[in-house]
Amino acid sequence: MRLLLIGSGEPEFIHLRELLLRAGDGSLELDHVASAEDALQRMLESNYDLLLCEYKPADGEALTLLHDLRESGLQTPVIFLSDHIDQVTVAAAINAGAYDLVQTSTLDESSITRAIRYAIDMYCKDRQRQKAEDVVRKLSRAVEQSADLVIITDREGIIEYVNPAFEKLTGYERQDLIGHTPSSFKSGKHPPEFFQTMWETILGGQVFRGVMINRKKSGELYFAEKTITPLRDADGSVTHFISNDRDITEKRNLESQLQQAQKMDAIGRLAGGVAHDFNNLLMVISAYSELTIEALPENDPSRRRVQEILAASRRAADLTRQLLAFGRKQMQSLQILNLNRVIEEVCRMLPRLIGEDIELSFIPAPKLAKVKADPVQIEQVVMNLAANARDAMAHGGKLTLETANVNVDADYVTGHPMVAPGDYVVVIVSDSGGGIAPEHLANIFEPFYTTKEEGLGTGLGLATVYGIIKQSGGFIWVYSELGLGTTFKIYLPQVESPVQEAVPASPVLQALASGTETLLLVEDEAAVRESTTEFLTMSGYHVLIAKNGEEALAIARDYPHEIHLMITDVIMPQIGGARLAEQMAIERPQTKVLFVSGYAENTLLRQGIFDVANRFLQKPFTLRSMASKVREILSSGIATPA
Repeated sequence: MRLLLIGSGEPEFIHLRELLLRAGDGSLELDHVASAEDALQRMLESNYDLLLCEYKPADGEALTLLHDLRESGLQTPVIFLSDHIDQVTVAAAINAGAYDLVQTSTLDESSITRAIRYAIDMYCKDRQRQKAEDVVRKLSRAVEQSADLVIITDREGIIEYVNPAFEKLTGYERQDLIGHTPSSFKSGKHPPEFFQTMWETILGGQVFRGVMINRKKSGELYFAEKTITPLRDADGSVTHFISNDRDITEKRNLESQLQQAQKMDAIGRLAGGVAHDFNNLLMVISAYSELTIEALPENDPSRRRVQEILAASRRAADLTRQLLAFGRKQMQSLQILNLNRVIEEVCRMLPRLIGEDIELSFIPAPKLAKVKADPVQIEQVVMNLAANARDAMAHGGKLTLETANVNVDADYVTGHPMVAPGDYVVVIVSDSGGGIAPEHLANIFEPFYTTKEEGLGTGLGLATVYGIIKQSGGFIWVYSELGLGTTFKIYLPQVESPVQEAVPASPVLQALASGTETLLLVEDEAAVRESTTEFLTMSGYHVLIAKNGEEALAIARDYPHEIHLMITDVIMPQIGGARLAEQMAIERPQTKVLFVSGYAENTLLRQGIFDVANRFLQKPFTLRSMASKVREILSSGIATPA
């Protein structure tokens, strides 16, 4: 140990050194300075384990030294040495921070050794106590500054502490909760068994972990990932509980959005597949109905029955078209559009749809950016939303349509993970109706989900809207509160290309179109193939029949005469319609192509060489419309490009 003696007397230093040498067996090193100033300087330059300071109550130099040491941050233990010791002197020394006061007139090996040991021991408890206090202060700051919610209760669940994070999130202040149980922020979303299990766990001394739905002071719900830890006393008895909650509301919302998107995607694939197969059945029903009507005399009573069958098949076809729109497999005729113009045209028709007791207003954005979409589908979207708004305002109200340019930034995407950042055009459709109940909001875009009375809706209107917007590369959100109306926001990506003027469709031939050309029909569904072949043959055409792409190529290679038109299904095993058309363009470049399908096939739409919009018929179609389309393509001067 290194010791420093502070005092002016040289004899005292020599005497003390001899005592310490004998007592310390050579393990003690003693230095000497004459004044308090020298001592302070020496302490700043070197490390000493103990100070032995001459104490004269009259001059106060020792007390000043002790004060200066502590002000400098030095906590080295100090023993005062004095010839005059009384109760007042001892009290002054101890109050100043000295560890002991030793009388020099009776100083010997035993007394100095005892004083040094006592001072060192006292210094080491002080240090432990300071460390413990530091730990407690750090723990207190950690709890106070924690981003997690911390609640401490007694064994009965009475709240004794909540941290600032809890106050900030829930809106409750400490004085609102101290002395009360957590029942004030229960949500009512958990069954009694949940809390029974929780109490059994923590009263048994085990840690409880779970997700709890609680209620803020405002009434808003939040999700908390909760950990409740029992606190024990020295005897091992549980006295308190500390609850650490992590707010996972945003995480839960994001997970819910992802699950909803995945569910909608799965339903869309199912709906598209069902609609495709159903369309083939409808094709057979409608085709043979048409053939039967053509064969029956005008006055035959059976004509009316067959016409009812045909009408029913067409109503069913409308349903499948809506399912295909939801499943994002509906044929699109994409154009560069200014949505202001499209919506202005729709607004001219809306008064007849919504009635006179609903006020209609349209607020177009100036300099609205362009989008790429099917104008007919956009009209369908607005009409469906307007029809829903009309039904929500049975006693009148206000329907407002707006457009705007918006930028979706990273902050927005954080809360809406299914959305890509970028520039969009937004269409806002708002009504002043009764609103949508929260329990219905998550399901309103699902097909056949409806809250209307039976017979007042198919449940496909919003499903169609959802599918069209998703197929167009956009997204749609709904905001609604009971009694405060509903707002739909539709986002479509902006594009830079100039606006395309709509091309008027070719007039449909009123008379049954016929001809004498050679047609190659490629259809893998036998019933559809047979009915179509029968009709085309009746219309005067020479029909070559193939049930798949390989057979079609083989027939084309062996047939010695010209094949004027190939009618091919898009989706077939092995070689689909797009690949078949590519090969035919190489081998028979003069052969024209008409594509037919139950839904729009992505591989076909990606082919830039085909004029899909003017060379496509979507199933189910009438035989008369097919005859018109065949005649239209045959009469055009455009062959399939090589």
